[in-house]
Amino acid sequence: MRRMSMRERILAVIQGHEHDRVPFVQYDGIAAPNEEIWSVLGRNNMGLVRWSAVHRIESPNCRFESERIERDGRRGLRTILHTPAGQLAEERFFEPTYGTSSIKKHYVKDPQDYPILMAYLRDIVVCEDIEHFLRDEQTLGEDGVPMVSIGRTPYQQLWVQWVSLEDLALHLVDYPDMLEECISLLAQNMRRIFEIVRKAPIPFVDFGDNITAPTVGQRYFKQYCVPFYNELAEMLADRDIPVFVHMDGDLEPLWESIGASGVRGLDSMSPPPDNDTSAGQAVSMWPEMRVFLNFPSSVHLESEEVIYRQAEQILNEAGHSGRLQIQISENVPPGVWRKSFPQIVKAIEAFGPP
Repeated sequence: MRRMSMRERILAVIQGHEHDRVPFVQYDGIAAPNEEIWSVLGRNNMGLVRWSAVHRIESPNCRFESERIERDGRRGLRTILHTPAGQLAEERFFEPTYGTSSIKKHYVKDPQDYPILMAYLRDIVVCEDIEHFLRDEQTLGEDGVPMVSIGRTPYQQLWVQWVSLEDLALHLVDYPDMLEECISLLAQNMRRIFEIVRKAPIPFVDFGDNITAPTVGQRYFKQYCVPFYNELAEMLADRDIPVFVHMDGDLEPLWESIGASGVRGLDSMSPPPDNDTSAGQAVSMWPEMRVFLNFPSSVHLESEEVIYRQAEQILNEAGHSGRLQIQISENVPPGVWRKSFPQIVKAIEAFGPP
């Protein structure tokens, strides 16, 4: 079989076509600058997946204002949301190694904050922006594929972006009507995105839900997440565009629900030893599922021999199914890619084509 480009390999996995070997891919620049990695591995040994979109959000009567803050020597950012109904503020702080941040104060804390959030949600205008995707596609060329994100489903968006998980759990019990109204507004905006995605010239679409079973639980996963996956999957069925979901945690309690859903791709699925679902289990349980598997982050710290064996095990478990992509889509310790990436590539080359 002829040598394929990385774009061709990724699309072959997504579309179920024959390809010359398992793609090895990173989220654009996540481990190191792309050119730096290509200088070590070679351009055809590392592909790219870039987060992209076919829509943008505008809010004509609301605005966000940010200011730098510092606490105990850590730099942070306070963001204030101004709405006609009042203001909400979020505070997040950055860690120095990856530059990633975590929220220490959420926008929503008390029930009186929800009307302010809902004023913003009602003000949102979802605009078509196909050009965003087309620009990313042109820039990536044969090196990779843009991954169109439609954001998080309403429940996941609430606890990840707006209110702490602990407070959300209490509010769902104490103020169910208000929470359902808020979730309904989030759902309306998401469905406007669905309508844009329905006609967009894209190969696949991704919910950035960060699913892990201990956090979402079976009940809320079935109630608040799966219906949106199914709805979009049905809308795209006649165009054969698969729906992916970023599921990067422990998944075993959700296996049955995942299999019964319209999801046809797992993005960033993280196998043992870091999480609980292996490549072999995913491929055997879900015959139509594409598996964009995150190489387990902890293994990058191991010896070259252990890294190679881990990659070999993943490949052998998935077999020549044509549905596996090994990727780097979660943070890895700085600099270790120079040791680990060549071993992953070596294992893929040894595994060969179907």
